[in-house]
Amino acid sequence: MKLRPVSTVDALAGELRRRVLSGEIAPGTALPEQELSALYGVARPTVREALALLVHEGLLRRERNRSAYVPEVTIADLDDLMYVRRPLEDLMAARLAGRRVAAADAALARMAALPPEAPWADVVAEHMALHEQLVLAVGSPRLERLYAVLAAETRLGLVRLRRVYPNRETLVGEHQALLDAIAEGPPEAARLAVAGHLDHTWGAD
Repeated sequence: MKLRPVSTVDALAGELRRRVLSGEIAPGTALPEQELSALYGVARPTVREALALLVHEGLLRRERNRSAYVPEVTIADLDDLMYVRRPLEDLMAARLAGRRVAAADAALARMAALPPEAPWADVVAEHMALHEQLVLAVGSPRLERLYAVLAAETRLGLVRLRRVYPNRETLVGEHQALLDAIAEGPPEAARLAVAGHLDHTWGAD
């Protein structure tokens, strides 16, 4: 399989995405095109396109006559996010109880294999992949679409977990327990495990 060359726009978007999801660029930080152009040595149209990609993903916001900026995900935002995510993941748990999802196991294995110096953005990516693979395994296109709508805010919210989980082994262990509970079933036990996981994860901050 041939690899697609990475354009300058994609490379810049990838670097900014990494910095946002690692918390290096803090919530509320503005990203002026001129400053980014000088910092990375690329033309402003390239910066503009890269920022547009991240705005489309929901990782940045842009308002009229303002530079793009990293949105602040507040505790109230996270509470509301969980209010919507809980019933979706409850549906997932009920459907998957008693099944082992290989793709979710693979995402967890990749998370566990990350080197200690890996950026938090890599942890976020595998964390998201694990939960997304569980949703995909349900086989409901509508559930997938609803879950995808929440993806950007979920990724931004995961930046907070860097402070909650300084030891990545704890995060890996909790997700292993979650996958095991779903695989072992029965449905009610799987649903309780998912609910407890979401409450513990976000309540810990």
